Amino acid sequence: MSKIKITETCLRDGHQSLIATRLKTCEILPILSEMDKVGYHSMEVWGGATFDACIRYLNEDPWERLREIRKIVKNTKLQMLFRGQNILGYRHYADDVVEKFIEKSVENGIDIIRIFDALNDVRNLKTSIDATKKHGAHLQVAMSYSISPVHTHEYYVNLSKEIEEMGADSICIKDMSGILLPYEGYELVKEIKKNISIPLELHTHSTCGIGEMLYLKAVESGVDIIDTAISTFGGGTSQPSTESIVKTFEKTKYSTDLDFDRLKKIADYFKPIREKYLNEGILNSKSYFINPQIIETQLPGGMISNMINQMKAQGAEDKFDEVLKEIPRVREDLGYPPLVTPLSQMVGTQAVMNILSGEKYKMISKEIKDYVKGLYGKPPSSINKDLKRKILNGEEEVLCRPADLLENEFEKFKKESLEFAKSDEDILSYILFPQIAKTFLEKKYNQNDNQVININLEFD
Repeated sequence: MSKIKITETCLRDGHQSLIATRLKTCEILPILSEMDKVGYHSMEVWGGATFDACIRYLNEDPWERLREIRKIVKNTKLQMLFRGQNILGYRHYADDVVEKFIEKSVENGIDIIRIFDALNDVRNLKTSIDATKKHGAHLQVAMSYSISPVHTHEYYVNLSKEIEEMGADSICIKDMSGILLPYEGYELVKEIKKNISIPLELHTHSTCGIGEMLYLKAVESGVDIIDTAISTFGGGTSQPSTESIVKTFEKTKYSTDLDFDRLKKIADYFKPIREKYLNEGILNSKSYFINPQIIETQLPGGMISNMINQMKAQGAEDKFDEVLKEIPRVREDLGYPPLVTPLSQMVGTQAVMNILSGEKYKMISKEIKDYVKGLYGKPPSSINKDLKRKILNGEEEVLCRPADLLENEFEKFKKESLEFAKSDEDILSYILFPQIAKTFLEKKYNQNDNQVININLEFD
């Protein structure tokens, strides 16, 4: 057994899970040189909800964030989370857009791309797998972990073998809800490791209070890499604390050899930043509550903080527990999809609609209708027949790879965005989030023009 490797997640999943992805670039850059010297295997800094949040809430260009991070980080691999055919958005995109996005991600500084599909439908991974290999990044394919009658150890062993055959450089067990039990994890890791020859990484959350125990057993079972978050943005709905895990394995054969003094400096740096978000109400105390009920609801950490904020905004925060109970019922009706983006948002939103309307499926979101039609891929199990009949209403179900129905779209969007997009990266932002990206880019370049004018006036 070699020393355990650590992926630091505070700059992506850590703040996504605890403060709804609100860390600003200016809050990230000052500490990067210190983080770069710790000895991490990699730092997850991009992808997931960071792209959307930068444009939607922070008035920042996510591509610029990545470039600025890359300028500082010279020794550590930069990692991103990529949703397969969904890229970083919430629908399936054409193959040419998927490949272009991966090309530009690598070009702007990404070393490792962790790719997953919400349904573990490998058909939805093929284009992004091929593009990642083509453009020279490390290809890590993640299996969305779920508990259901169909998500057995045999299911994940067979999936991991298929993923390795597709060309993956490493595999990740993505326990996005923190529901993988420690001894269950021990056996699962052992069985997968027997059947693959590439490194295995484990990702979890501390939501249910079992993440640290899971990591202990998984490391003993032979996992190669684990995801942790610096303590200031660790714990709760985030990942187990980096410092705690480092201390756990210190002076053992699994020792991480990370620089603990630097870890303390990093944690101290983020303390006033966390305090600011706590005072602003963005960091909700519920995000730190241990909630073993999540083992049943399987709601991922990054979704909880967002759902709390959304229900609070609707004046329905008191119905949060009812929604949590409704989620597994909706999930069963939909054929047990793993609750990871975008399925977690879709199932969560449908559960909210069921509770607030007082009647199941009185209102059905467009996304759920598309899912039932097969536009997101193949469900792990059969969808409730009555619900399927109601939604399809005589229409044919889609049985092919959903992206096969899509024509190339990059050039079309390029023509649409000529007036406000000045690069391929701008066009990609527009494709993923047309309305908010258009407004953002128009404002961005107007601001830049104004800044140039102001600078000239000052020199005059």
